[in-house]
Amino acid sequence: MLCAQRLGSLAAGLAALRPGRAARGSLGAGIQARRVSTSWSPVGAAFNVKPQGRRLDLFRERRGLFGVPELSAPEGFYIAQEEALRKTELLVERACSTPPGPQTVLIFDELSDALCRVADLADFVKIAHPEPAFREAAEETCRSIGTMVEKLNTNVELYQSLQKLLSDKKLVDSLDVETRRVAELFMFDFEISGIHLDEEKRKRAVDLNVKILDLSSKFLMGTNFPNKIEKHLLPDHIRHNFVRDGDLVVVDGLHAEAPNDLVREAAYRIFLYPNASQLKYLEELLSNRDLLAKLVGYSTFSHRALQGTIAQKPETVMQFLEKLSDKLCERTIKDFEMMRQMKMKLNPQNSELMPWDPPYYSGVIRAVVHESEGLLGYIYCDFFQRADKPHQDCHFTIRGGRLKEDGDYQLPVVVLMLNLPHSSRNSPTLLTPGMMENLFHEMGHAMHSMLGRTRYQHVTGTRCPTDFAEVPSILMEYFSNDYRVVNQFARHYQTGQPLPKNMVSRLCESKKVCAAADMQLQVFYATLDQIYHGEHPLRKPTTDILKETQEKFYGLPYVPNTAWQLRFSHLVGYGAKYYSYLMSRAVASMVWKECFLQDPFNRAAGERYRREMLAHGGGKEPMLMVQGMLQKCPSIDDFVNALVSDLDLDFETFLMDSK
Repeated sequence: MLCAQRLGSLAAGLAALRPGRAARGSLGAGIQARRVSTSWSPVGAAFNVKPQGRRLDLFRERRGLFGVPELSAPEGFYIAQEEALRKTELLVERACSTPPGPQTVLIFDELSDALCRVADLADFVKIAHPEPAFREAAEETCRSIGTMVEKLNTNVELYQSLQKLLSDKKLVDSLDVETRRVAELFMFDFEISGIHLDEEKRKRAVDLNVKILDLSSKFLMGTNFPNKIEKHLLPDHIRHNFVRDGDLVVVDGLHAEAPNDLVREAAYRIFLYPNASQLKYLEELLSNRDLLAKLVGYSTFSHRALQGTIAQKPETVMQFLEKLSDKLCERTIKDFEMMRQMKMKLNPQNSELMPWDPPYYSGVIRAVVHESEGLLGYIYCDFFQRADKPHQDCHFTIRGGRLKEDGDYQLPVVVLMLNLPHSSRNSPTLLTPGMMENLFHEMGHAMHSMLGRTRYQHVTGTRCPTDFAEVPSILMEYFSNDYRVVNQFARHYQTGQPLPKNMVSRLCESKKVCAAADMQLQVFYATLDQIYHGEHPLRKPTTDILKETQEKFYGLPYVPNTAWQLRFSHLVGYGAKYYSYLMSRAVASMVWKECFLQDPFNRAAGERYRREMLAHGGGKEPMLMVQGMLQKCPSIDDFVNALVSDLDLDFETFLMDSK
């Protein structure tokens, strides 16, 4: 209930955003940083400048992590945790003794803030801090806060204090829209824990939640566990591609980029070979999710998971996926045919396209064709590689923004975590196009956090429905692929020359090659996710459903004795919501084309984007935010057409410029 969903796939960094600092920033925000003289690129300089004087360090020990004095040592986590728990008890007493009204929601949000500002910080430190002692202390704090959250989720007196407010129509009608929505979100978090049920059913709900958490952990661990096979079962000439463990060969992934067809095939068949324990965990996870959903009043887990999203219900998601699949069909067939021709050219003896082929051959084909508001918040940048750092680009909320009782605004604090290479003696840090796009993507999440101005931290920034959360980050990808934007900063690090326009155009067009097949694969995954979280008991075993869905929604044959679903880790974190990335991309595409395509630096459009979409976090229904920005209510066909139109390839740019 009390800790809003933290989106681990997001990102963050170090600087304060101020309106109007960028020369022509469409969102009226630029990065406030020390001026550095450079002959090649201000962005490059920002990445490579050496610290001078007093250093603002992400992991500084002297003043404590993120300026929290207690966190100058690992033991400080215990102090911060105990202080949060002490404050929590006081706030629970206030919530239960305060007459129902708007103040009830403020107290709930303050309660949420007290726990989240410790839990969110610890959530980041436990995976990112270079020192084991800090990571272990943060891990223990996460467990302690998590235990308290579960305890509060089953606090009947606390629940009743909120119920008194929401059951009084006169009081509810007197609430403003944002306060009412936040109150309803808190109530939803209570009810999915089963607190509104009788004692026996409530205990059943608690037991199911505990079991689901345990099964999720076991399933997630199994999705990355390697498979081993006796080395004599593999041909001699491909064994060197895999790790050896005595007489065994260890296969820890799909080796999708390996140029040898046999290596990819072997990895696919071995890594995806069914594991009985993993299959049992998945079946029990899906079954227990369904039982919990039915217990708390939903017909399926998917109906429960989609409440409050853009889609609202699974029927809408399936309509979206089926229409998108129909529109993609011909394009996907053409993509597969291109891949088959390339495979025939490189491997005439075996030109049949198999599921382990598209990542490699699509890559080969792409290569061949060759102001006025003051300080808004803090972005800590953890940009560079280091030992034991997770190899993922993501955004963490450390502290959510909210309006405090004294009228001041609690400024948000986020972290942008990337994995950029360090500069060397001979060159600065140089970003590949993919790294640059990731930087823009994660900065989109940070901007969502910085530019939001919600009254309640429970709905601050990225704490919003999953199918809306990726809109700001994906929209920034469109900016990163526009030459007018890239030309503002991209320079050759030695000559200072800007990137040639035809090179940027060709790069952008190359991303569309075989993109239909890539999108079709995502449709397949999203459909499988919906079926698994739909009506139970499932009509067939999960592997049979996989085979049937793959043949209907992807087109390449199922490979016998494989069980890809047992490696589908997103079934845990994105259960019934895997479609969200496609939906967010469709919204971002429409916003780009309607508002920024003509002029990516349009200040008026940027201000409207902030006002209509970024400012509200999760405090407003997502579809209302989309309508406000687009000035219309998009249909399923609009979403589908937006995605498909992005696949249209400008062959003149793609082929003529490559000569």
